[in-house]
Amino acid sequence: MPAAPHADATASETAAVTALTDRRPVVPAERLVAEMVPPPRFSGVSFGSYIPDGTQPSQYEAVQVLEQFAASLNGSGAAPKRSWFRRSAPAPAGPAGIYLDGGYGVGKTHLLASLWHATPGPKAFGTFVELTNLVGALTFKGAVETLSGHRLLCIDEFELDDPGDTVLVSTLLSRLVENGVKLAATSNTLPDKLGEGRFAAADFLREIQGLSAHFRPVRIDGQDYRHRGLPEAPPPYGDDEVAARAAATPGASLDDFDALLEHLKAVHPSRYGALLDEVHSVFLRGVRQVDDQSTALRLVVLADRMYDRELPITASGIPFDQVFPEEMLRGGYRKKYLRAISRLVALARDSAR
Repeated sequence: MPAAPHADATASETAAVTALTDRRPVVPAERLVAEMVPPPRFSGVSFGSYIPDGTQPSQYEAVQVLEQFAASLNGSGAAPKRSWFRRSAPAPAGPAGIYLDGGYGVGKTHLLASLWHATPGPKAFGTFVELTNLVGALTFKGAVETLSGHRLLCIDEFELDDPGDTVLVSTLLSRLVENGVKLAATSNTLPDKLGEGRFAAADFLREIQGLSAHFRPVRIDGQDYRHRGLPEAPPPYGDDEVAARAAATPGASLDDFDALLEHLKAVHPSRYGALLDEVHSVFLRGVRQVDDQSTALRLVVLADRMYDRELPITASGIPFDQVFPEEMLRGGYRKKYLRAISRLVALARDSAR
């Protein structure tokens, strides 16, 4: 009989815990654009806080190039807002943007955020995925009209994983350049090499070449953490312990993994950030391997938003380093999945501390 009061108490305690699956966020377009700022972990960075590796001259050179680029932006007025369908006067001579190329862990995002902080507004900062999601939420015309009023657009983690996104982003950026917007981007592949080894480059090489012409590539050398391997995931908890910890944690969300994956289908990826509003810790029961590509890509976006917000994850089921099958890790979205694993594992380790 003593088990019954304990069960009642547990149900009472967990009743106050938020479930992400109960949320249907509605995000105004103004908020989507206003939230295009560097993640909290890069909210206070600057060129001065970037510490170049003394053995890597390219890191010093990258800082100098970006400081000069920022100075040129500080010396001009905000980009005039023009009609999206009317071609404007030719853009000034010279590259319209900077493209930071280098491996993981060399400080590209730090430098990109530093450029954003050093540039007066209006300006926007977002990942490549967030940019494509913005177009999906605002429509292409709406995105062009909104971003054409900006002085600078910074795009982190530039990816061209499918021909559709290639055409979409290439066309968008070309239109923004015509309207005087300056660009800066990071990636792990030079712009004229994007898409190699993932899709038949001949199908969209023309788009890649046109996109490449907008950027001055700046190489940043340094140790690439991909060669050090992914960190080992901490062992998962049991279902009951996950629920108990969630009940004892202010600002916790508690969901069954399968239910959350199903819920993500009904929420536009541009709203995944709003899905996490006022959540301070994420608790998941029954994490399993995700073998459906569409579902896996939605999980990647959610992982990015949780990582941006530094939300520790406590989970039962399988460890996060096993969440994507080997065939996916060898496929066209390899970099996305490896990034998601790295971030989910990091957040799980934060929870285990």
